Amino acid sequence: MTTIRVLLAGCGNMGYAMLCGWINSGKLDAKETLVVEPNGELRERAARLGSVAVASAGDIAADVSPELIVIAVKPQVIRDVVAGYKRFADKATFLSIAAGTPIATFEEILGSDASVMRCMPNTPAAIGKGMMVTFANPHVAAGTQSFVADLLSASGEVATIENESLMDAVTAVSGSGPAYVFHFIECLTAAGEKAGLPTHTAKLLAKQTVYGAASLAAESQDEPGTLRQQVTSPNGTTAAALAVLMGEDRLKTLVGEAVEAARARSVELGK
Repeated sequence: MTTIRVLLAGCGNMGYAMLCGWINSGKLDAKETLVVEPNGELRERAARLGSVAVASAGDIAADVSPELIVIAVKPQVIRDVVAGYKRFADKATFLSIAAGTPIATFEEILGSDASVMRCMPNTPAAIGKGMMVTFANPHVAAGTQSFVADLLSASGEVATIENESLMDAVTAVSGSGPAYVFHFIECLTAAGEKAGLPTHTAKLLAKQTVYGAASLAAESQDEPGTLRQQVTSPNGTTAAALAVLMGEDRLKTLVGEAVEAARARSVELGK
């Protein structure tokens, strides 16, 4: 019997980023991983990392026994893909990073006793700066949950929720959240240009300011509100700007509406 610690089903951008993180961090030896990827170019890319890579679930050797099966494919093909791994359901834990696909879908395909986890990552995971949030059904052993959390930590911060319905809120905040920040950078860049800055300078100022502020918020012992106050001199330039953003809770209301729209859409997609 060949023991594979992690079988990765799907090695697109997110799957490959996670695989690189596991191997480069030393959390897994490449020989402990097996990749199933129908795209030849993507399969070869995984093989260059040292992983065993095959084109389909049917190509997996009969003596392979995976400990963890990571499902990293599009939600619309989940049912077809997962069905190909049903023979492993009695021993392996399944970890899905597909948005909007509930645990119940996997239990329907694999059996009600299947060990299944969900994870909502975000795109900064590709550079080890991601936010991963997990949920596990009652059949996942505590040791397996710890193993998964350690693996995911190679891609950034890891949090756990106890209520699966909160995944819709997670999706709206951290899953979609990078897009909100990217758009803010776009808006800050455009505002800088309008104020007279050359495009390349405005873009550099916007990106570095957001990066620096986020890094400071992450590393400081102070709350974000305290850091904001430290930048804001009475009757100064920052105070003038914040009067626009914070007046009548303008930005707070707008962000709240955006997150609720994303959460509601996540609920729709999960039905």
